[in-house]
Amino acid sequence: MKFPEPFYRWRPHPWHGVDVGPKAPEIVHAYIEITPFDSVKYEVDKTTGYLRVDRPQRSSSQPPALYGFIPRTFCGERVNAMSQDATQGDGDPLDICVISERPIDRAEILLNARVIGGLQMVDGGEADDKIVAILQNDHMWGHVNDISELPDILTERLQHYFLTYKQIPSERGIGKVKITSIFGREHAHALVLASMEDYDETYGA
Repeated sequence: MKFPEPFYRWRPHPWHGVDVGPKAPEIVHAYIEITPFDSVKYEVDKTTGYLRVDRPQRSSSQPPALYGFIPRTFCGERVNAMSQDATQGDGDPLDICVISERPIDRAEILLNARVIGGLQMVDGGEADDKIVAILQNDHMWGHVNDISELPDILTERLQHYFLTYKQIPSERGIGKVKITSIFGREHAHALVLASMEDYDETYGA
């Protein structure tokens, strides 16, 4: 049987088998693991590439945007060096939140996203930054070029979600997750490039 080019004869691994994006670091591919409608946290299984149930959310917290990762990125030494308080990268692909006007209620999809900034986050001492991006060609948010142009309430919701989504309601006090800063487009582009270099060093170009 002859297949057209380019063609994946077998389903590619979403982390290792899909390229980083058409115009990285400005426009990247995002593999979506969780939607704003999910009350269960899903994560890609690193061995098989299938989406696996990580845990049901204990609280009512749900992500305010599409959430996933950028393929062929890795949070290693270079990503850690860009973090204020982390001692190491988290060893995962670089996370991304994608803002879209139209509701997207399906996970395990790929989309093109335009990077506009992010949240510098530390989780248990590990760099766990979140890139914030806009769905490419989005009609409502397409004019936004930097995270500073988003409504404050939207960035507040993103921060609140990541600061609280691991908390157990019966436990009070400060959790192990902290957001040290909100960064703009230029830093986000540099972070994507750093994660691409970390990936190439770890897994090969």
